[in-house]
Amino acid sequence: MMHRTIACLLGMIASAATLAATSAFAQTQTLKVAVAQRGFWNSVFIEFALQQGFFKQEGLEIEILYTEGGASTLLPVVSGSLDIAMTNGTLGVIAAFAKGMPVKIISAEATGAPDAFWYARAESGIKSIRDTSGKTVAFSSPGSSTNLILLQLVAQEKATPKLVPTGGAPGTLTQVMSGQIDVGWSVPPFVLQQVADGKAQIIARGSDVAAIRDQTIRVNVANANALKQKRDAFVRYMRAISRAIDWAYQGDAAIDAYAAYAKVPRALAQRTRDEFYPKASLQLAEVKGLDLTLKQAVEFKYIASPMSAADVQGRLIDILYKP
Repeated sequence: MMHRTIACLLGMIASAATLAATSAFAQTQTLKVAVAQRGFWNSVFIEFALQQGFFKQEGLEIEILYTEGGASTLLPVVSGSLDIAMTNGTLGVIAAFAKGMPVKIISAEATGAPDAFWYARAESGIKSIRDTSGKTVAFSSPGSSTNLILLQLVAQEKATPKLVPTGGAPGTLTQVMSGQIDVGWSVPPFVLQQVADGKAQIIARGSDVAAIRDQTIRVNVANANALKQKRDAFVRYMRAISRAIDWAYQGDAAIDAYAAYAKVPRALAQRTRDEFYPKASLQLAEVKGLDLTLKQAVEFKYIASPMSAADVQGRLIDILYKP
């Protein structure tokens, strides 16, 4: 009799465990995410969240598509083939919204531009943006944050270069060093080794533009239709990303993980985080400097007619998680 009772209890326990596992599996949701510029510090948080189990703890499975930024990140989300686009230039997102595309800004991504810089070959004679009139100067893609920064750098320094979209940082470096482009764009850790070796020199930084220092120049974006259907999953996604950012600045474990992931020396990984990416610049909770960005959208012809912050709050901007 006792053996049958124990067997019955064990069976009930096993059934309960199976039911719990089945329930947990049923609650797991998949989000498909486009991430710009693989290997950048600010694009690695999704990898940290995967490695640390933050997505799993939120009941999420994540599928990642890495892109070279700009339209290649945003368009799959606009079309509905992906759910989220990370690290998009705010101007490009506003332009998409103005054209009626189903986009929602779900968080800020980068406020200020301490990471971006422009560089030239050491023997080029180019020392600053003022030396670039008549020369070719790179940015990643139309509507990107590097496009916005460069437009303001050129206007501030009263230079007249030819602005050229060159895609990702590694490909841009090849074009600069081979002489196809006079000035390239980058963010760490790319190109820092060439600078240290004396092959290239930094001629300008995003932080040189005073107006940008308190302006959100990159945002994270969702497909508006997908957001309606599975809003809670998107909120959990942003919570996991917030945890990953916190973890990245808590100690040295993230430096070791990033050095291995980006395949760079540890000292370079440390410099990338500590010198070029202050944590405050990665705040998620507020799209700052929106009035300025909307003014620039008209000035730089990303939208045909002016829009106010009131026009986009709620309709375009829907902040999902405030740490």
